[in-house]
Amino acid sequence: MTKEKKFFGHPMGLSTLFATEMWERFSYYGMRALLTLYLTAELVNGGFGLDREASLEIYAIFTGLVYLTPILGGWVSDKLLGQRKTVYIGGLVMAIGQFLLASSALLYQSTQHSTDSRQFLFNFGLGVLIIGNGFFKPNISTVIGNFYDDNDPMKDSAFNIFYLGINLGAILGTFIAGGLGENIEWGYGFLAAGVGMILGILWLKAKERTLEHHGLPPKTAADKYVLDGGDWRTIFIYVIGLVFGIFALIYIWGLLPEIIKSVITYGGFAAIFIGLSYTIFKGTKGTSEWSRMGVIIILAIFNIVFWAGFEQAGGTFSLFAKENTNRMMFGWEMPATWFQNVNSFSILVFASLYSIMWLWLDKKGWNPRTPLKFALGLFFGALAFFVMSKASDLAQGGNLVSPLWLVSVYVLLTLGELMLSPIGLSMITKLAPAKLVSVVMGLWMASFAAGNYLAGMLEGILNKFDFSLYPFIMMVMLGSGILLVILSPLLNKAMKGIH
Repeated sequence: MTKEKKFFGHPMGLSTLFATEMWERFSYYGMRALLTLYLTAELVNGGFGLDREASLEIYAIFTGLVYLTPILGGWVSDKLLGQRKTVYIGGLVMAIGQFLLASSALLYQSTQHSTDSRQFLFNFGLGVLIIGNGFFKPNISTVIGNFYDDNDPMKDSAFNIFYLGINLGAILGTFIAGGLGENIEWGYGFLAAGVGMILGILWLKAKERTLEHHGLPPKTAADKYVLDGGDWRTIFIYVIGLVFGIFALIYIWGLLPEIIKSVITYGGFAAIFIGLSYTIFKGTKGTSEWSRMGVIIILAIFNIVFWAGFEQAGGTFSLFAKENTNRMMFGWEMPATWFQNVNSFSILVFASLYSIMWLWLDKKGWNPRTPLKFALGLFFGALAFFVMSKASDLAQGGNLVSPLWLVSVYVLLTLGELMLSPIGLSMITKLAPAKLVSVVMGLWMASFAAGNYLAGMLEGILNKFDFSLYPFIMMVMLGSGILLVILSPLLNKAMKGIH
């Protein structure tokens, strides 16, 4: 009998999902590093020449919707296709979105194409990316959870290793796609991001058998381990349908008056909220399941607070790096996009240490419960924005500050992120009812959506009330962390035996 291969003590399927997510994050973070800088770049430099507030608003809407559409992707997975087919659909659609963004960037070189044509392609590309991410993101995390029992301490360790893949991809994407886009040509950056997504899909296909029976469509035969021709026909039909559906939506949206757009927008959010609530209400049974669902909802609110601060990384932090940071090193000016890699490098350093720490603390009986880990994450976030507030004060009057200020902020936020993000993903797979895991994962992603949207909109809102952004976030995070410490005993009890 041959010894079963392992990946750092975990099933080999984790290595497959690790690499697939790495390439997807290469694609997403490579694009995200460029987005705000691309929008604010002058027309003559291939950008759109938008002001700070307008570019941050687009960033807010995009990053918010990127985390909202997983609700739809989770529902499609649970009810129709299973996680595996839905991941393939999402990845292929995202690649198409990146290629559309590349086209919008490259068209500025051709004088016969108007700004309106570029704008349509840009909006089309963002729309396709948003829906593709919704199909991909919740389902790959769900497949990982399927390999472990709810109280298996290896589950938290697995999600920390998975998080390494996320951040390795983010590093490569920001260096390669970010560097190409900022220093050579915006379109080359988006093109590289699209190629990265295609590589992720090819890797998943090549290693699909390592996923065993996990993530296959409902009612699949027990002896089936890979998708067949019929499954792939379904995948391509969905890809084509989603892309053409977004094309029609973007085209029709441009013809509508503003009042109709507002009605559709608010009506759409209401429909999502009602549909999600109904699905959870119908699928949650018994006192224990409802108690655990309550914990998920409460922690989702605190998650919003953290990410409203953390996601300044691609917005105000990116502009601070461009405009207020001394980036000269030995006569060479470092690209502003590369500062976002401090977060990813920090995760590569600390994620494995966290993974070891949780297992060591568990053996000692000292492993903090999930609510306390969230509170610690908020305290790290508050400290990060205390430092950022000081850096912002020093930059008043156009002064260029040391890059170590931003580096310190990113490291502190990373320490907080590792207390929340991988732990939150693991928590959903433990606490959510078995039949609703992907839908509840979509709900969890909706809390990221709210946080991302607030991240882009906060500066404009606070300016109207003459509040400073960074001190405001610091105080909200600190107060939220203290409140969560107070609530922790009640939340621990409501988790009904799940750690």
